[in-house]
Amino acid sequence: MASDGTNLVYASSHEWARLLDDNIVEVGISNYAQESLGDVVYVELPQVGQSVSAGQECCAIESVKAASDIYAPVSGEVVDVNDSLDGEPELLNDSPYSGGWMFRIKASNPSELDGMLSEEAYLAGIED
Repeated sequence: MASDGTNLVYASSHEWARLLDDNIVEVGISNYAQESLGDVVYVELPQVGQSVSAGQECCAIESVKAASDIYAPVSGEVVDVNDSLDGEPELLNDSPYSGGWMFRIKASNPSELDGMLSEEAYLAGIED
């Protein structure tokens, strides 16, 4: 269940975040989350230019099993969304850590990532 090893941090709500250049934070869902959801059939992405706050619901995923809200891991402005998910929502199942990223936020306070979980802590939490 390990990630692709590229400096991910996790929220207890099963989002992952990766800090890119210039305080851009890429966001997706964990492998555990996509396995729990089952086949993803629709992704409602946030709007580019939308302001979000850490912990705020900003988009949703629908699967054959359930609908789930996705929360912003950091505060800032949505600067990019993965438009590929419109036609291929199954990318979240097939490639949750690379091709299945959901959106990118220009973080106004990147230190908010410090409060997220390491992969080890996240995996320990879902095993309980």
